[in-house]
Amino acid sequence: MDSTLTKMRNIGISAHIDSGKTTLTERILYYCKKIHRMHEVKGKEGGGATMDFMELEKERGITISSATTHVRWNDHSINIIDTPGHVDFTIEVERSLRVLDGAILVLCSVGGVQSQTLTVDKQLKRYKVPILAFINKLDRIGANPFKVKEQMTDKLGRQAALMQIPIGLEDNFQGVVDLVSLKAVYFDGPNGETVRQEEIPPELRDEARRYREQLLDMVSLTSDELAEAILEDKVTPEILHKAIRQATIRREFTPIFIGSAYRNKGIQPLLDGVVNYLPHPGQVENIALDLDRNQQPVALTADPELPCVAYAFKLEEGPYGQLTYVRIYQGSIKKGDELFNTRSRQKFKVGRLIRMHADHMEDIIGAIAGDIIALFGVDFASGDTICSPGLNYTLTSIYVPEPVISLAIEPVDKTSSDRLSRTLSRFTKEDPTFRTYLDPESRQTIIQGMGELHLDVYIERMKREYRVEVITGQPQVAYREAITARADFDYIHKKQTGGAGQFARVSGYLEPFEGSYEFVNEVKGGHIPREFIPSCDKGFQASLKKGQLIGSPIIGIRAVLTDGQFHPVDSSDLAFQLAAQGAFKQAYKKAKPHLLEPIMKVVVETPSEYSGHVFASLNQRRGIIISSVETGVYSTIEAEVPLSEMFGYSTVLRSMTQGKAEFTMEFLKYARVPQSLAEELIEKHRQKIEEEKR
Repeated sequence: MDSTLTKMRNIGISAHIDSGKTTLTERILYYCKKIHRMHEVKGKEGGGATMDFMELEKERGITISSATTHVRWNDHSINIIDTPGHVDFTIEVERSLRVLDGAILVLCSVGGVQSQTLTVDKQLKRYKVPILAFINKLDRIGANPFKVKEQMTDKLGRQAALMQIPIGLEDNFQGVVDLVSLKAVYFDGPNGETVRQEEIPPELRDEARRYREQLLDMVSLTSDELAEAILEDKVTPEILHKAIRQATIRREFTPIFIGSAYRNKGIQPLLDGVVNYLPHPGQVENIALDLDRNQQPVALTADPELPCVAYAFKLEEGPYGQLTYVRIYQGSIKKGDELFNTRSRQKFKVGRLIRMHADHMEDIIGAIAGDIIALFGVDFASGDTICSPGLNYTLTSIYVPEPVISLAIEPVDKTSSDRLSRTLSRFTKEDPTFRTYLDPESRQTIIQGMGELHLDVYIERMKREYRVEVITGQPQVAYREAITARADFDYIHKKQTGGAGQFARVSGYLEPFEGSYEFVNEVKGGHIPREFIPSCDKGFQASLKKGQLIGSPIIGIRAVLTDGQFHPVDSSDLAFQLAAQGAFKQAYKKAKPHLLEPIMKVVVETPSEYSGHVFASLNQRRGIIISSVETGVYSTIEAEVPLSEMFGYSTVLRSMTQGKAEFTMEFLKYARVPQSLAEELIEKHRQKIEEEKR
């Protein structure tokens, strides 16, 4: 296999908020000589992290958009994507993991496996990404990497073992003991750039042997060669490296590295781990679907000589046009090549090819399978597949979660109004979780997203990047309607006054259903011709868009069609659609409809002294406390709270805990709205309709 390919790694860095992903990336860039001075994310030195290049990221000290860079380590080339930790920007993590071959999961040695770690881990498993774990912040008070290792096994269900143990902890953290070579590793120099190996301190020798035994035991379960070497007492670092690499790539084992990115300790061995244990592009199975052969699966080979297959996974609209991030799975792309977009069915010529380093661009002539690059000035949508002419393949797209929060926006003046639609269409193209539509009733422009912070960031970007000033209205919660009882219908749609008439009769019943919607056809004896059955389904589906209580979409319904009648001349597709809609309306009221509201899984991390206040604040918001775990000075409280009660909670939480607590929130399920609130919502909806009639 091409040595360029075997010496290539595509990795992502992902974790819970504030675990130190961006600081770790900054150190990697420094040790790989990509930058000459390290910057910090926060604090006095803060606001300058290379990968957090957006103004908003610098101000807030968080990562909003995933940034790509390329470094070299031990003559290997590594493409790195630094992803956000905040659940509001989860799409950035999804699309990055879709194109990566490996990842570093960063955990905090004090917080351990946190709420967002579980979400990220689920995403890593969804895309079958092999990982290394890095337990960071060993210099913090309360650091305990051994406890975090246990949590990885218990909470994440990963077969994991430490590759290193710490020499000292907290203020006394000096270096690590490498359990493969059985050497003590120290990091000298002003920025930890000099790696020094020594003998293991005498007081740590027994502990090092014990943890090495654990490592050997766990890896030997996946490798016969290593198991044999252990029995014969012939374990060499080479045999152990090979066994760890194979087990990691097969996702049967997770090596755990430790260190402190902020204190510049433990980064170089982690980079060695990326090179030694994570797969190169040729070792990862990638499947495309052949559109010419009824979507038959085709295995892609990371061979630069084969026809090109690539995937556009992220878009950015810059001052000089659209920038599209592309991962090449097969073949190569060179300047001037003619390629084909299988979605739009259009051919295009490759103009500028770019390698990205955060927001800096480096022009390149060509790139091969396995590379992550960017194309300039070509009109793509997120998730497009690019092929050489002659191939008609598509790659499976990214999982896109549904938005949970809406906000009404209104431009302040004519200039902003003119720019608004262009701005919104760009954002929706860039981010599949950001949606926008015009409410037909209120004529308001509604934007939808994954949370308050998500929409805040977009409103701020409208002002700064596009000079669009908007007024925002109270966020709207995505309520749903559902039925609680079975109800029969028997409805005739009849319009037979001169000329071509309309006639259709449908009968059956509606009943509650666990999923979103199901249509069941039980018509016997041809009472409704076969070609009109889909028309009835269409009619029912059209009725689901707007319920009769507050006009929200309807979920959890099974529509069963048992009988009907048609007219040889007057029956048509439209007649049966309208009959189904009339039947739905007739049965819906009898089916005892009720309102559902989105319930969020809320996880608050707070210093233990404030946990009483946090409990009280969640209870006030109709929250149900699910669990509370105290880890030293911090408490983690998990609760289920209605979304409508969570607006403005970040401000309340900050003032209640002197800014020391933080929370994450993600959609969990829909649940029934309490009777008093339901009545209030229905009354408001009725008044709104009456006002519009006037």
